[in-house]
Parts: sequence; structure tokens; C-alpha cells
Amino acid sequence: MSHDTTANTFFGFWTYLMTDCILFGTLFATYLVLHNGTYGGATSNQLFSLPFALAETLVLLTSSFTSGLAMLPSQLKSVKKVVFWFVITFLLGAAFLTMELMEFTRFVHEGHSWEASAFLSGFFTLVGTHGLHITMGLIWMIVLLVPVIRHKTITPVSYKRLYCLRLFWHFLDVVWIFIFTIVYLMGVV
Repeated sequence: MSHDTTANTFFGFWTYLMTDCILFGTLFATYLVLHNGTYGGATSNQLFSLPFALAETLVLLTSSFTSGLAMLPSQLKSVKKVVFWFVITFLLGAAFLTMELMEFTRFVHEGHSWEASAFLSGFFTLVGTHGLHITMGLIWMIVLLVPVIRHKTITPVSYKRLYCLRLFWHFLDVVWIFIFTIVYLMGVV
């Protein structure tokens, strides 16, 4: 019976990820339609810092790597290693989110808020939705790690939950690669 429950959980979670694919696909399509609608304001080429976006990308991709490393010792029920790698993942995710908020703050401070143009509205919606997902992933990470730390064990249920979290985190990295490519790389060319 446990196998059926695990299989159902993973199937359900993959279904959820596919709905998120539809959400992000819609946001990407919207951004692509609106990205030239600057209303005489700043363009992506004028706003984006490619080195900064690349640094964000490297931080997030490293966090994806560390989340994968966290799952390796989970099969051996090595709680300390799992917690260590997820804490590193959390810190990298928080650093990424901080960088994203710094960029948003800079844009708004310079008068380039989401209300300034259709381009900026699409940008803030797409990148902000990704940032919201990162925030939820960080909260989820804390919620899952607290019982693992408290009970000093990785149960089949906690393993299943951590596995889904890792899938979610990898999914967010894939979405960010598309954001980096479509929004930032294409935006500065």
C-alpha cells in the first residue's frame, strides 16, 4: 500500500508541476507580447545588468546542485548531511531572492515600476511570480526540515516530502534558465 501512496503522491506532484508549467508558459507568452511596449520609457537593454543576472543564475543553479546533494544522504538516513545541504540550499535560495528584490528595488527607485509600461508590467509579473515561488520553496524547506531535525530521523514520509521539494526546486531552476535566456539575454541584445 505504501508504494501506491508514494506513486500517487509523485504523480500528483508532477501534475502540479505541469500546471505551474502552464502558468509560467502563459506569463512568458504575455511577456513576449509586451516586451516592446515601453511607452517611450526605459527598455530592457537600458535596465538590465547582464553580469548581475548571470550572478543570480549561478547562485540559483548552485542551489539546485546542493538540493540534489541533500537527497543523496537521505537514502542512507544521514540526517546531519541532509540538513547541512538543505541549509546551504536555503541560504543560496535566500541570496538569490535578495538579489532579485535588490533589482526590483533599484528599478522602482529609478521610476521604473510595474506601472510604467506594459514591458515592465510583464517583467515584474513574470520574474515576481518566480520570486514568489522561490519564497514558497524556502518556507516549505523550513517546514520540512523542522521535523527532520526535531526527530533526528528521515522517515519514508519525510523522504517523500523532501523528494517533492527537490523536484520543485529543480523546476524553479529550469524556469529561471528560461527567464535568464528570454528576458535578460534577449533583452540586452
